[in-house]
This record gives sequence, structure tokens and C-alpha cells, in this order.
Amino acid sequence: MQEIATTAPRCAGRPRREHEMHEKVIVGVTDAAASRRAVDWAADRAAGRGDGLELLAIVGGDLGEGDVGDHAVETTQGMLDREAERVRALGVPVEARVGRGKPVERLSEASGSAVLLVIGSDYRGPGSGPAWGTHGIRIIAGAHCPVAVVPDFDLTGRSGVIVGVDGSEPSERAIAFAAAEADRLGEPLTAVSTWAPIVLPRHMRAYPEDYLRNLQQLTEEALGISVAGLSQLYSDLHVRRVVERAQRPGTVINRLAAGARLTVIGSHGRGRVARFLLGSVSEQVLVRLAATTVVVR
Repeated sequence: MQEIATTAPRCAGRPRREHEMHEKVIVGVTDAAASRRAVDWAADRAAGRGDGLELLAIVGGDLGEGDVGDHAVETTQGMLDREAERVRALGVPVEARVGRGKPVERLSEASGSAVLLVIGSDYRGPGSGPAWGTHGIRIIAGAHCPVAVVPDFDLTGRSGVIVGVDGSEPSERAIAFAAAEADRLGEPLTAVSTWAPIVLPRHMRAYPEDYLRNLQQLTEEALGISVAGLSQLYSDLHVRRVVERAQRPGTVINRLAAGARLTVIGSHGRGRVARFLLGSVSEQVLVRLAATTVVVR
């Protein structure tokens, strides 16, 4: 593993950005404990940025238009109203509404009017049970804005922001999001890239030493280029660069994120079919969340 740390000199340059205008963040809400953590995370972030929240719960299934359906909506609205009161206590503007239909489709549609969609994950960490399922991944893949996924375990006392970097356009957008969050929070940023050699041909016993060394060096150079402009935007931001050889980049990202406050990754899904799929690295990270993770499209 190669690590390079850079810090821009501290000076009286650009002040930290303050958001004067409310931007809307949507939180997908259910009656699960993981959902409460998602609301707490979104409310804390909104309070720091000056954003407004919309709490959105979807009543699914074929409930019809009679008493059963009306009761389900009424009960859900009551739950949302209680969550909204908790958010208002923090001084955060909040609205609460109930929708009906398929949760994946309705949340994906709603994300078109938001700057961020926040959902909870019932994954409770290593050794706690099965990985996160496809339901949440389909919401992320269909969303029209970045999606934050909050896991169902305690994240207090953590520090640092991790961002996965591979040189793609989604990766560049992930860097921009991660750097802005790290600067706002006063946290260091760790940018992570990985590389892997081709499968060793059968007639070869080992890779040429310069081949592996060159892959490491080229990846380090590409990572340096990707984060080169951050010091001009954020004069106080500490940036650490990590380059490792790995067949599964998501595993490396989650290992480094085990004590982090936030992870940010890019997703390569595109098009009418591809939008319901995520890149393999994104799925590797999401099914075994190590921290609150934002997926940027």
C-alpha cells in the first residue's frame, strides 16, 4: 500500500461555504430502526448546511381505496408527523407526506426534485447477519440524485471521509462531493485507488517486477491528477492518497472506511436498463456497509 498525504497551506483564503438558500433533501422513511438513524443523519446534516427535509413514506401493496388503505395511510402519516417533530426540534425546516405505490419507483421518482435522497440500511455490520438486499440497491440505481445510505449501527466517534477514485466521470463527481463534505465537517479526506494485474499467462511463473511497479506508479499518478485541484478550492483540507493492489476495490474501500464518518463512491449505471444496475465496486461497498455511504451518479 502506498500512502501520500498533502495539505494545502493554511491561509486567509476562501472561507468555508455557508448555504444561504434551502435545498431539499428527501428521506425515505419506514417504521424500522434503520430509518430513524437515516432521519437523524439527514437532520444533522441539514442543520449544518441550512437545508430543508422532506420525509417521505410509501405505503405499498394492493390496499385498495377502502378502510384498510385509509387506515394504513393514516397510521403512516402519524409516524411521519412524530419524526417531523423530532427534526423541527433541531431547527430544520421539514415537510412530511405519504405516498402510495411501489417504494422503489416512488422514491426514485421523488428524487428528481431533491439534491440528495437518504435511506436507511438494515445491515448492522460484520457478523450481524446477511448482507444488504437488492431492494435498497434498486432505489439507488434508479435515483436521479446522489443517495446516502445510513447503516443500522452506531457511528459516533468516527472521523474522516473516504472517496473511491477510478478516473471516471462519476468518480470525479464523487471527489467533488466528498471534498465539499470533508471541508464542511473539518475532516481529512482519504482518496483511494486500486489496481490489478492481468491474469498471469500459464507459461509464466511470475509477473515481471517492473510490470507491477509500473502499475502502482501509474495509478499513483492518475490519483494525484484526480485530486490535484482540491487545494485551490479548499485551502485547509488535508488530503491523503492511498493506492493498493486489489481484485475487489470495494473491500479496500470498506476496510479504510471502518472508522470513517462518511464514504463516497461513484456509480456507472446509465440508460433505461443500466439505471437499475450499479457498478460492481458500488455493490461491493453497499452490501457490506462500513460507514454512511453516498453514491454519486
